[in-house]
Amino acid sequence: MIEFIAQNMAPIMFASLIIFLLIGYPVAFSLAANGLLFFFVGVLLSPYSGGSINLAWPLLHALPDNFYGSRVMSNDTLLAIPFFTFMGIVLERSGMAEDLLDTIGQLFGPIRGGLAYAVIFVGALLAATTGVVAASVIAMGLISLPIMLRYGYDRRVASGVIAASGTLAQIIPPSLVLIVLADQLGRSVGDMYAGALIPGLILTSLYTMYIVIMSIARPKSMPALPLEARTLGHGVLSLLVAVLAAVVVSYAAYRYLAPSQGQNADILGATIGVVFIYVVAIADQRLKINMMSRLAQQVIIVLVPPLALIFLVLGTIFLGIATPTEGGAMGAVGALIMAAMKGRLSLDVIKQALASTTRLSSFVLFILIGARVFSLTFYGVNGHIWVEHLLTSLPGGEVGFLIGVNILVFLLAFFLDFFELAFIIVPLLAPAADKLGIDLIWFGVLLGVNMQTSFMHPPFGFALFYLRSVAARVPYLDRLTGKQTAPVTTGQIYWGAVPFVCIQVIMIGLTIAFPQMVMHYKGTPVDPGTIDYQVPEMPGFGLSPLATPPADGTAPAAPAAPGTQDLSQPPNFGETPPAKPAAPAPDLSQPPSFN
Repeated sequence: MIEFIAQNMAPIMFASLIIFLLIGYPVAFSLAANGLLFFFVGVLLSPYSGGSINLAWPLLHALPDNFYGSRVMSNDTLLAIPFFTFMGIVLERSGMAEDLLDTIGQLFGPIRGGLAYAVIFVGALLAATTGVVAASVIAMGLISLPIMLRYGYDRRVASGVIAASGTLAQIIPPSLVLIVLADQLGRSVGDMYAGALIPGLILTSLYTMYIVIMSIARPKSMPALPLEARTLGHGVLSLLVAVLAAVVVSYAAYRYLAPSQGQNADILGATIGVVFIYVVAIADQRLKINMMSRLAQQVIIVLVPPLALIFLVLGTIFLGIATPTEGGAMGAVGALIMAAMKGRLSLDVIKQALASTTRLSSFVLFILIGARVFSLTFYGVNGHIWVEHLLTSLPGGEVGFLIGVNILVFLLAFFLDFFELAFIIVPLLAPAADKLGIDLIWFGVLLGVNMQTSFMHPPFGFALFYLRSVAARVPYLDRLTGKQTAPVTTGQIYWGAVPFVCIQVIMIGLTIAFPQMVMHYKGTPVDPGTIDYQVPEMPGFGLSPLATPPADGTAPAAPAAPGTQDLSQPPNFGETPPAKPAAPAPDLSQPPSFN
């Protein structure tokens, strides 16, 4: 019995961790306690393990190095987490989400499902600026849910689209989970961001397609805004003309800058075009020229600052100007500037942002420390080899491995959030994926899309909890119409999330089926057959460019190049060299003398 336990320590240790978590102990302390407990047991059972346990008391001396080394306290990559968290909370407090939802809602208001489109579009923008799911869901739940209920939206559709759009912050850069996944997989955060960008945009498009289908199949579930609710009036044509003018200016700037700026000319040209139309909109509004419609003015003035912040963060990372940590720092400063421009920056806002950032960073840090304790023991009992053999032996090869792993992560996401999955499960899966030849950036993006379901799973999805915390629980009087409005039940929130969970599962399948959505981060592959090698000729030696002998097979003569000096003599600086005496002819009739 003792030999059986000693030789199967790895699966017993993993099962014990799952039991700890299901009982309800905090994740960080469950990891650390489980690691220390099985370390002591493993040292005692090491003589009975047949060499499968490699634990000894001196191994505990490695823990301080694990804590203070490059994996935890000195990890520059993880420093981006507090920066992006601070940026997201400051932007949420600055009222940017409220302005975006109001303006985009007015833009899409005349069509059925317009508010739902606005929520998805704003969710994508908030994801690209904040990277924090809680901030996005709570902001849109507070602002857009009462408006959607006021104008007759189905409660399941409204709650589902708000929760799902908020979770886009999970996969669209600068997502916090992508930072953690890149760190755990040992890959570049910039590559992870580049790989996740297209899947994030495609997932946003799938959400939009679902709303299109629902607006056709059930038009009464998402009516258009009534005419009296469109306070900004009409003016889509004016907006299109303004966009066309920005495109023309951008193209002209690109043609002007292309000879001197090269590949960066397109980005610089687009920047000039956006700045131009933004300045024109501000001047048109302030000077009351009224060259644009009110709708066009508001859309441009509200949209350009977050787009500029997105470029400041992601653009500099993708261009190689800044690292993700530096990009997060610039984003935090940009968020403070935007809040100050709106008059929303105060000491109280900064205190709240710092407090929330500290809590989240401490949460991540404690889980990471607990994971290091757990992994020290788990690797000591050859747990990584057990997991690798278990996963690589799945039928179906690479595809079977991917399907099995995604089913496992999908089920675990019912009980664990994305940080816990990233710190516990991903380090166990990465070696097996690497051994099968799977690109780890692709694997990380695939897991990121899968972990996104952890926010939407009824009944444990965190996004559903966030929405439940701000949705009305009892009937209330609408502040605009004065009518009594029914509350949103928990069951409606759960049923509203189910279609979007299915869409996320479809996105997992698309990512597996079309890996090039992620693999484009490597750039265009180079065909070795198209490379032209040119070696300069070497005059004076009678050789072809590749130093091959002449076609007749004779060895080429190697005449001395003109002006070649006799290196056996001292250099001549213009003086007449003395005559070199002729060497005496050897006497070959006598044997050689060696004296």
